[in-house]
Amino acid sequence: MDASTNFISPEALVRLGLFAAIFFVMALSENIAPRRMLSKSKTKRWISNMGMEIIDVVVLRLIFPLFPVGIAVICAQRGWGLLNYYQIAPLPSLIIGVLALDFVIYLQHRMFHVVPLFWHVHMVHHTDQDIDVTTAVRFHPLEIILSLLIKFAAVAAIGAPPLSVLIFEIMLNGAAMFNHGNVKIPLSFDRIIRMVLVTPDMHRVHHSVIARETNSNYGFSFPWWDRMLGTYKAQPQEGHDQMKIGLNGYHDDRSLKLSSMLTMPFSYPKRIADAE
Repeated sequence: MDASTNFISPEALVRLGLFAAIFFVMALSENIAPRRMLSKSKTKRWISNMGMEIIDVVVLRLIFPLFPVGIAVICAQRGWGLLNYYQIAPLPSLIIGVLALDFVIYLQHRMFHVVPLFWHVHMVHHTDQDIDVTTAVRFHPLEIILSLLIKFAAVAAIGAPPLSVLIFEIMLNGAAMFNHGNVKIPLSFDRIIRMVLVTPDMHRVHHSVIARETNSNYGFSFPWWDRMLGTYKAQPQEGHDQMKIGLNGYHDDRSLKLSSMLTMPFSYPKRIADAE
């Protein structure tokens, strides 16, 4: 995850507050109504996954003076980007900005699975052997940097309004924690929710060790892109209780260690095609 401005700014405080609230609700829900039994030490996983989040935030703060909302403000002031150039009305511009940015994230996610260079860093996320709210922040710093650069380019090209970028960022972070949650949702409710949002059951399929399932359900917030572009898979082959999470070849305790997660992209990892 990333932040858009300094932590003391109102926007950053809103994002931090919502992050903490959603994280707390999901963590509590996982304890009350877990979807699956965990196979590894929750304490070890949480220490490593949250440690990775702290490193990500520090790295971004040291490297980037501006974040997506700041880029959007500059573009709005200078008339850069399609929505600014064509002077689209505020409400349609807001909606288009959110949807367009979410679609870019869908395409980015697919690219990170297909292009070997990107897969080498993205696989860190997939080597988590259980999936819960902390999996949502288990991303290598290199992936966070690449993702932020893609967001910069997308915000500038689209000319997304600053408010739409803020909404998108909050929605993306919140949706990631929700759809990675180890929370049991009744099937009848899940069917309704996944019409507009990616649910935990829908996204969990993406973390299967079976390659054709890993290469599905790329959406983070909205499920429509997967349905429209043929990458949607409703349920895992082995069922949610029996499906194996992670990547074949990465089920020892080394993948639970923060040091191993940081060096993993440089250890000639497997391709998705070899994981089945």
